[in-house]
Amino acid sequence: MEQATAVVAEIVAGIEPVDELERRHIDRVSAWLSGTDDIYRRVPPDTPPQHLVSYVVLVDPDGRGVYLGRHLKSGLDLPMGGHVEPGEHPSDAARREAFEELGLDAEFTVAGDRPLMVTVTTTVGAHPHVDVSLWHVVRGDRSRDYPLDPAEFAYGRWWDLDPYGLPATDPHLPRFLRKLDTVLQP
Repeated sequence: MEQATAVVAEIVAGIEPVDELERRHIDRVSAWLSGTDDIYRRVPPDTPPQHLVSYVVLVDPDGRGVYLGRHLKSGLDLPMGGHVEPGEHPSDAARREAFEELGLDAEFTVAGDRPLMVTVTTTVGAHPHVDVSLWHVVRGDRSRDYPLDPAEFAYGRWWDLDPYGLPATDPHLPRFLRKLDTVLQP
């Protein structure tokens, strides 16, 4: 196993699943990682057809909010993030994406610097593929608007940390918010 793939395998193995679906996703990702070193997107949008993504979920734990951007290609309100570059550590990708898409130096002070969740999702759009997403939590401030990359997002807005009051979004975001809530509980 390539060193970078081994690093990702170790990260995934350290994630405590919130439910049976996440357990299945961890098992699926672990099996994928043990069978390939081809984990990075090489040719946009879908080569290889399954590749690694780092989500950057901007959360204000005191204001109980999550910041989502209206993604131009998918038409969904999503956390920021993007594809992990070849050889890049997923946390470094999250830092890079936070800076590129939010103009923010990422602070991993809400749930730690390791991803809180892992999901496997078939994307929507003209070129569907599978994103293996590592969900990093970054501290934000609900009283502030963040300047999203206009090439990727139409706008952004804050939503309550309510898994039942969300717009059209990533199908795993409600589960993520329920898991996040267990971290935020005193």
